[in-house]
Amino acid sequence: MTQTLYRSGLAVLCLAIALSACWASLALWNRLPFGSLARGAVALGFATLALMVLRGLFRPRRLRALATYCLALTTVLTWWASLTPPTTGNWAPDVAHQVTGELTGSTLTLKHVRNFTWRSPSDFDAKWESRSYDLDRLESVDLFMSHWSGETIGHMIISFGFSDGDQLAWSVEVRRQIDGGFSPIADLFKSNTLVLIAADERDVLGTRTNARGEDVYIYRTNTGAKMSISTAPTPGRKPRVLSCCNM
Repeated sequence: MTQTLYRSGLAVLCLAIALSACWASLALWNRLPFGSLARGAVALGFATLALMVLRGLFRPRRLRALATYCLALTTVLTWWASLTPPTTGNWAPDVAHQVTGELTGSTLTLKHVRNFTWRSPSDFDAKWESRSYDLDRLESVDLFMSHWSGETIGHMIISFGFSDGDQLAWSVEVRRQIDGGFSPIADLFKSNTLVLIAADERDVLGTRTNARGEDVYIYRTNTGAKMSISTAPTPGRKPRVLSCCNM
């Protein structure tokens, strides 16, 4: 019985080391501020250390091997925790500004509302506006889902409708650098930041349906005006890093 428990515990420990080493190696490869050769060397070095530790667990000095790995992993975790999203950068034009706002009574005044005219993903007229909305006129909330690779990957947009016909859409976007991109794997490791975009509905949907050729679906909601206000995004938040889990 004791031997069985020992083997089971050892198997769980080996699995934990293997999984954490895989994560740490990928994190080092994707986030170290070095060239690809240096990043590859460090990531490979950590993976090699993990293999040596796994081998050491089956030898007399297993505790020393385990302590060595714990120290190395703690170092990586400390470095990882120090990574914070930047507040400045050479941002792509469509994510150059994050919306900020001020609420006075029932009037919401927003700065940096995007109102681009899109002809293609690279051909557009850039326009950022300041707008005011009377929240007492808020009537509806629509949920949009945009898909560009079947239904496996999607992006959600929330649009608030007002009695005067205005539609204000909110979208959490990948804040790409100029000439940057989106990678589902790299973005698991804080490669991009997020930005909250408030936009004219024609802009944020048009870029997806017309410029990018994505499939966009609308879902009407039965949310009342009071609930709509309480669930509306808060502008001007601090930047956050992107994880594919929150796309």
